[in-house]
Amino acid sequence: MPEIKVTPLGAGQDVGRSCILVSIGGKNIMLDCGMHMGYNDDRRFPDFSYIIQNGRLTDFLDCVIISHFHLDHCGALPYMSEMVGYDGPIYMTHPTKAICPILLEDFRKITVDKKGETNFFTSQMIKDCMKKVIPLNLHQTVQVDDELEIKAYYAGHVLGAAMVHIKVGSESVVYTGDYNMTPDRHLGAAWIDKCRPDILISESTYATTIRDSKRCRERDFLKKVHESIERGGKVLIPVFALGRAQELCILLETFWERMNLKAPIYFSTGLTEKANHYYKLFITWTNQKIRKTFVQRNMFEFKHIKAFDRSYADNPGPMVVFATPGMLHAGQSLQIFKKWAGNEKNMVIMPGYCVQGTIGHKILNGQRKLEMEGRATLDVKLQVEYMSFSAHADAKGIMQLIRMAEPRNMLLVHGEAVKMEFLKGKIEQEFSIDCYMPANGETATVTTNPSVPVDISLNLLKREMALGGPLPDPKKPRAMHGTLIMKENSLKLVSSEQALKELGLNEHQLRFTCRVQLQDPHSDPDTLHRIYTHLRSVLKGYSVQHLPDGTVMVESIVIKVSSSAEDPNTKVILLSWSYQDEDLGSFLSTLLKKGIP
Repeated sequence: MPEIKVTPLGAGQDVGRSCILVSIGGKNIMLDCGMHMGYNDDRRFPDFSYIIQNGRLTDFLDCVIISHFHLDHCGALPYMSEMVGYDGPIYMTHPTKAICPILLEDFRKITVDKKGETNFFTSQMIKDCMKKVIPLNLHQTVQVDDELEIKAYYAGHVLGAAMVHIKVGSESVVYTGDYNMTPDRHLGAAWIDKCRPDILISESTYATTIRDSKRCRERDFLKKVHESIERGGKVLIPVFALGRAQELCILLETFWERMNLKAPIYFSTGLTEKANHYYKLFITWTNQKIRKTFVQRNMFEFKHIKAFDRSYADNPGPMVVFATPGMLHAGQSLQIFKKWAGNEKNMVIMPGYCVQGTIGHKILNGQRKLEMEGRATLDVKLQVEYMSFSAHADAKGIMQLIRMAEPRNMLLVHGEAVKMEFLKGKIEQEFSIDCYMPANGETATVTTNPSVPVDISLNLLKREMALGGPLPDPKKPRAMHGTLIMKENSLKLVSSEQALKELGLNEHQLRFTCRVQLQDPHSDPDTLHRIYTHLRSVLKGYSVQHLPDGTVMVESIVIKVSSSAEDPNTKVILLSWSYQDEDLGSFLSTLLKKGIP
């Protein structure tokens, strides 16, 4: 039986470093190629030696697909293509292609220029890698080669995020990347059609969470920011440059306007101006409301939010600062955090998920003394708040997507093992499908039952309908009688008459015969006449004829009588029928074996 193999090189029972290998119908596809935010050593990138010890990945992979621009999904791409070696096609949507190199370059600067790391990709490598990218449009089927086709669907989450449907012959896999099933202030909800894939590979970051209503969270967020500002405190909101940042900027901008607040709001510069530029450029990827108001005013041109300068962190008085990156593991957000951590008036609001090992993760778990570089310790006195403005699907959203796509099997990645285990149980219980959750380097193998498509002739369908019976129901299988013929690599079910005509064959008549012996002292014609009378009395609705050639006919069944050569009292009754009257023939032979009254 054909089978599909799925091996996570990253994001197997873990969040970060998404990189999933899929083998389907003889093709090998890499889904995402991310890096891990919690590590600075070899564990930062996926282990490509799993695929190939030495040599280039081009020989093994048919294509690479990147779901969106977050670094845990695309951060290892230049390393994979330029340092390990891959020259094949890399697919991503237009917004991802535009924003990906900016984030990669920013990340390279922090790692190489600031921390002085070696063995890392260069600016030139990022450019060379992006030359291999082929942009995808939503809902457009792309033929990678003769057998492999891919199609992208809208995933919400961040600008340009897509889910992909991968198909080889009759086997298919859907990979969700990161997605959000609830629309927000600037993006719509994820959507996919009922494509019934063999496997749905879904993220499960919030596998056990069912989020409260969005409005309550937004109200809480604004209340906390407002209280802190009134106290004269400073509020730090670590974000990634794209995604939640725009969401929260729109939220604060409208609140400041409504409350007529004067405290400054800053955004760490550089990246975000570019980011907002891309939101304007790819306005069609945002939600309905933004597209509608875009003509009168652009939601991404903020009146109250100004560019941040490093010196502002020491300014007296209240302020709100959005700084990157989002998990406090490096960069400007960490610099500001160090300056403000010692004052209990200040506050840090973590708006999303933090990977283990990052400072964000440590302070959310209540750590109040942090070891920084150079053995220094940092006392954390400021208030730490966590508010999930994450753009990932929660448990309810994941179930909703399963209902939408109706997969035959489920596979979870991009989540913590304990939470996955819980969700796996729920999915198996509710949908009665198998659910897999392989760890990194582990392979899940799913056997597929390829469906063979057969065209049915209209005449045959009409005949079936004429015979009565229930109307066709797409969900219930139904038996059809016909002749299966193969023409030009496609199968057709037609009536036997049409098959003979199309193939230019003559019909063969099949007849069954059966001998029954009886003890009867009468002459042969007499015996035959008694059989005729007996059958007329038993078979009321059938045509029973006594023919001049000394035979009796019941429908297509012919009955003859002859005496045995050894014993004239032993009569041999010969029955012969065509296969249409199989049931009636069997009934008559059983009846005559009982004798003639």
